[in-house]
Amino acid sequence: MFDVAIVGCGPVGALAANLLGRAGLSVVILEKERALHPLPRAVHCDHEILRLFQSAGVIARLLPDLTDTDGNLHVGADMGVIRTMVTVGMARPYGWANDWFFYQPELEAHLRAGFAEMAHVELRAGAEFTGLAQDGDAVRLRYRQDGRAAELTARWAIACDGSRSPMRKALGVALDDLDFEEPWLVVDAEVDGPVHFPEISGLPEGVDLQRLSVMLCDPRRPATIVPGRGRHRRWEFMLLPGETDEAMMAPAVVDALVGAWLGAMPHRILRAATYRFHGLVAARWRVGNVFLAGDAAHQTPPFFGQGMCHGLRDVANLAWKLAAVARDGADAALLDSYQPERDPHVRAVIAAAVAAGRYICEIDPQNAARRDAEMRARAASGVQETATDLVPALAAGVVLTGTPGAGERFIQPRLDDGRLLDDATGGGWRLFVRSPAAAMTAAGVTTVAVTASGDGGALAAWLDARGVDAVLLRPDHYVFGTARGSAGPLLSAWRKALGLPSPVLA
Repeated sequence: MFDVAIVGCGPVGALAANLLGRAGLSVVILEKERALHPLPRAVHCDHEILRLFQSAGVIARLLPDLTDTDGNLHVGADMGVIRTMVTVGMARPYGWANDWFFYQPELEAHLRAGFAEMAHVELRAGAEFTGLAQDGDAVRLRYRQDGRAAELTARWAIACDGSRSPMRKALGVALDDLDFEEPWLVVDAEVDGPVHFPEISGLPEGVDLQRLSVMLCDPRRPATIVPGRGRHRRWEFMLLPGETDEAMMAPAVVDALVGAWLGAMPHRILRAATYRFHGLVAARWRVGNVFLAGDAAHQTPPFFGQGMCHGLRDVANLAWKLAAVARDGADAALLDSYQPERDPHVRAVIAAAVAAGRYICEIDPQNAARRDAEMRARAASGVQETATDLVPALAAGVVLTGTPGAGERFIQPRLDDGRLLDDATGGGWRLFVRSPAAAMTAAGVTTVAVTASGDGGALAAWLDARGVDAVLLRPDHYVFGTARGSAGPLLSAWRKALGLPSPVLA
C-alpha cells in the first residue's frame, strides 16, 4: 500500500509528489496523458511559489526558465492609469520577486525530473482514473492503463485532476458558485520583439511596460497583455455581447486582435482558445481520506494570476500534515485543518479577482468613466498596493491565535554569505529565538539564534515589530505562533496542536 496516491500530474500534482517524496512518503501518481501537454496554460506564479520550489528542492532546475517581472498596471478607458500594483524598487522580504512567468511544459518537465530521482515516487502515465472506494484506513483507486483495468491502494489520495475533476464528481462534491462568469479569448504567441503599447498617461516612474501585466479596462474591448518567459507573450480579450467562441477563434480574427499590438513584428500564434472565467469553490475539500486540491477544489478568475498558485499552496499545506501523521506520530485530526486554512485564502483572493473582474469587464462608456474617476481618487488618497496584499494571514487551524504575528507568512532574508534563509536553516519546523541563551530544543524542531543568523538584522526587526522573543515557523513558512520570554510554552502549544506527546525540552 502506498502512503499517498495523486491523480493528475500537472504542476499541482507534480509539486505534491516532490514535497511528499522529500518527506520520505511512498507516492504513486496516476496521469491519464502519456506525454506532457505541449501548450502553455498557466503562466504566472509569485514569491511564495518560488519559496515552495525551494522547499521541494527543484528551484535550481526551474530558475533558468523563469522570468521575473514588475507587477500589474490597470489602464482606464482614456488610456490613463487607474490602479498600480507595481513592485519596481520595492523590498523583497520573502527573498524573491513578487511576479514570475514561465512556460508550463518546461515547468512541468522540471517538476517531474525532481521526483523522478526518488525511488519511492512512481509516475504511471497513461493511467486514467475510473473510480474509487474507501474505508476508514485506505483508499482504493480504480483506473485503466493500456486498455486494462487496474487498482491500487493508498492510505490517502489527492485529487489534482483539474476543473472537471472526475474524482470530485465521484465523491459527489458540489461547487459553490461565486457568481462570476465572463467569456474571454486567450491567445499565446512567440514574438520576435517588444509589444507596441498605446500612449498611456500617468505611468509610475521607472516602469517598463514590457515587464508588466497590463490590464486595459477599455469598454470597447477589455483586454490583458501578459509578459512571458523568453519570446512568449499572452493576450486575453473579452468577448463582447453577441460574439461566439467559434467566430472569435477564427485565425483572421485572432491575427487582427494580436496584430494591433505587433504591427509587422514577426510572430507565431501558439494557441487561441476561449474560456469562461469562473469563481467556484468546492463545498468539501476532504471526503474521508481523499483531498481535493488545485482546480479540482476551486477556480479563480485570472486577473491576478493566482489560479495555479492556489493549487500549489494547497499541496504545500497538505504535504507537511500528511507527513506529520504518517512519519512523526501526529494525530490524524491534524488533517481536518486543511480546508479551514485554505478555503479562506482562496475565497479572499477570488473575491479580489472577481471585484477586479467586474470593473475590468465594464463595457458601458459612462460607467467606465465613473469607475476611472473613483479609482483615481482612491489612488490619490495614498493607498498603495502590491499583489502580496491579496493573501491574508491564517486565522484558524494550526496557528496559535492571539500571539502577535500568528498566521503571517514569514520573511526570508538573504544572509551575509549570499544564501537565502531557508537554504541556510533547512525546512521543517523552525524556532527562531533572540539569542543562544534563550535557545531551547525539541525533537522535530530546528532552533536558530537570531543573533547568529547573519541576516543583517531582518529577523530581529521582525521580532521587535511584534514585541516578541521567539517565533515558531511551520514547514510551509507560515507563523505558527510567537512568545515573549521563554519559548517553552510555544513548543508545548505546538505539540498539542499536532497531537504529539508533551515535549522533552533542554
